[in-house]
Amino acid sequence: MRLQGIARVDAKTKDLVKRLRPGDIAIIDHLDLDEIAAQSLLEARVKAVVNAQAFSTGRYPNLGPQLLAEYGVLLLDRVGTEIMTKVTEGELIRIEGNRLENQGREVIGEGTILTESMIRSQMAKAESNLIPLAEEFIDNTLEFAQREKGFVLGEVQFPELNTSFDSRHVVVVVRGHNYRADLYTLRSYIAEVKPVLVGVDGGADALLEIGQKPDLIVGDMDSVSDAALQSGAELLVHAYPDGRAPGLGRVQDLALEAKTVAAPGTSEDIALLLAYELGAALIVAVGAHSGMIDFLEKGRPGMASTFLVRLKIGSVLVDARGVSELYKIRFGHRYLLQVLIAAALPLALLLLLSSPVRQVLRLVLLQARLAWRW
Repeated sequence: MRLQGIARVDAKTKDLVKRLRPGDIAIIDHLDLDEIAAQSLLEARVKAVVNAQAFSTGRYPNLGPQLLAEYGVLLLDRVGTEIMTKVTEGELIRIEGNRLENQGREVIGEGTILTESMIRSQMAKAESNLIPLAEEFIDNTLEFAQREKGFVLGEVQFPELNTSFDSRHVVVVVRGHNYRADLYTLRSYIAEVKPVLVGVDGGADALLEIGQKPDLIVGDMDSVSDAALQSGAELLVHAYPDGRAPGLGRVQDLALEAKTVAAPGTSEDIALLLAYELGAALIVAVGAHSGMIDFLEKGRPGMASTFLVRLKIGSVLVDARGVSELYKIRFGHRYLLQVLIAAALPLALLLLLSSPVRQVLRLVLLQARLAWRW
């Protein structure tokens, strides 16, 4: 295996994808590559991904490596963390077999080329680990729930917002599994109902992709683009429970105004609870994280805040996850034939009612009779 390209290096994959160009080689430091990160790398059209750590440890079935391999992206696994300093951003590098070389043909790292069969084997091992992992996850969730229950019992003080939620439908968009396809499926609903649009960090960019401007952006502001922040949306920065809000600095650097809310849990929990507390009639969650694998991919050992929030707002919550799969229409041959016949009948009637067409038909019939007699 021989391959070369321009190197892009970053320990944070979500920051790296902003700089990637088609044909680049991504150098990452990402243990158990998750599906969303892999999708971002695919969209950047990289030709190879070199990981300082393991693409998959086998602890749980993370889908990132499988997704990249299915689309033919070369994966060089477990090269070692020193590679992050040995490679210079923008330099030409070469993958020769399982070795990584710089432009001078010096070997700067070695790893393992992951094949699809190796990835399938890792996934099978990970799936066999799910039962003990689920037990640990449930215990953590219950333990955290004791500490975080105040989060949904009124301890969080939301600031006064300009965006009105009272008696309105609200769409909360998170960059989770299948978020883009589900959001596209909801376009007609959004155009007709005109709900309040809330983007959770990068979810705001997803709204812009379908031509919709978010009304409110909630999050720590680390994975949302400058364009989304400057779109005119109201900004609510999620701060730590002690009040520290690292994301506020980025907003202020853009000369934008923002409000903060200090709370435990995830930013999507904040967005869902906020919509409920401010009187939303219906909350539609797109791409929201709601299962054990989702939270393990986010590096969280439990889902206490999400469990508690969904328990509280369940009466008005609709989860749109997978709605694009639900509404996939597959047309059979019989259905297509019926459509063609239905379309042809009005056309035939119009032609028969047309005087010139009738004259032509008469001539054709007359010629046919003469030919028959002859």
